[in-house]
Amino acid sequence: MPQELPDIDMPHQIIANILGREDACSEDTYKDIIGAGPEMQHIFHLLSQVAAAQSTVLILGETGTGKELIARAIHSASPRWNRQMVKVNCATLPANLIESELFGHEKGSFTGATERRIGKFELANHGTLFLDEIGEMQPGLQVKLLRAIQEKEIERIGGKKTIKTDVRIIAATSRNLQKEVAEGQFRNDLFYRLNVFPIVLPPLRDRIEDIPLLAAHFIARFSRSAGKKNVRLSGAAMKQLMAYNWPGNVRELEHALERSILLMQGNVIQDIHLSSVQPVMEKKFRADEDYSRTLAEVEREYILGVLNKCGGKVFGPGGAAEILGLHVSTLNHRIRKLGIQKAHMYFLKKP
Repeated sequence: MPQELPDIDMPHQIIANILGREDACSEDTYKDIIGAGPEMQHIFHLLSQVAAAQSTVLILGETGTGKELIARAIHSASPRWNRQMVKVNCATLPANLIESELFGHEKGSFTGATERRIGKFELANHGTLFLDEIGEMQPGLQVKLLRAIQEKEIERIGGKKTIKTDVRIIAATSRNLQKEVAEGQFRNDLFYRLNVFPIVLPPLRDRIEDIPLLAAHFIARFSRSAGKKNVRLSGAAMKQLMAYNWPGNVRELEHALERSILLMQGNVIQDIHLSSVQPVMEKKFRADEDYSRTLAEVEREYILGVLNKCGGKVFGPGGAAEILGLHVSTLNHRIRKLGIQKAHMYFLKKP
């Protein structure tokens, strides 16, 4: 009897990213979002529900969880994909400049306004306006933002003309906005206007099963840029990655692997150079677990897993090619190149 395998349900864009292909999807919308565990499967499901709509989206999550990446994915999969996504970081702009940044100003409207400036709302017309770190916005400006969203119109500072806008709003914050509302730091009417479709991104410590996949992605990227070939991750290094608490989330993992590749000797990462000292999570590891695998080995395992899932069926409805989003000829080429034979298809071990 064939050994029962866990379900494998990876978005084909992720598989395409691992394989280094360019023809997996005509839009390749989510190609930079890496994750296969249940937490990220839920995020992909939410993206598929909201991307094609015009609804306002509020992305919530800790620093480093990839909020801007999600915003760009929504925009790229929306009917506005061929228009601009304009970003405003509400945390980095001084309070006296953010109104001009958003709505623009007329020449001479204040000291230093030597020429007319077009604001982000106008620049994003018929596109998407991404308001990053919306929780940092001052209460006085929140009122004007609320009016711009509700009325779909703005006025430049010093201007007398009302300008109609057609902008989809995506906002993001690492703050607890409900708590901010309760404490009077954030307007409740603006919160409800933004919180039409919330997406809460999980911290990396809650999606540990994605760490090997993320590590393979970043190692492939940074080893190319560093001019290093066949970079591997030792079992000890992988255990470091899996045990660390990741307060900086995916961004910290990315930087840690880039730093470790630059500092490594040879082509095996023996130690992860972490930027901060944090207590590791207590996790049990199998003594025989071996994470020292090449990207080709990771690819082979995933293709084998999908073949197992569909009983060795390569083409047709429910076949491996359909699940992976590959042309049948492309998948057959990869199977031959990776040395996968029919005899292998029912003997992939459970993790």
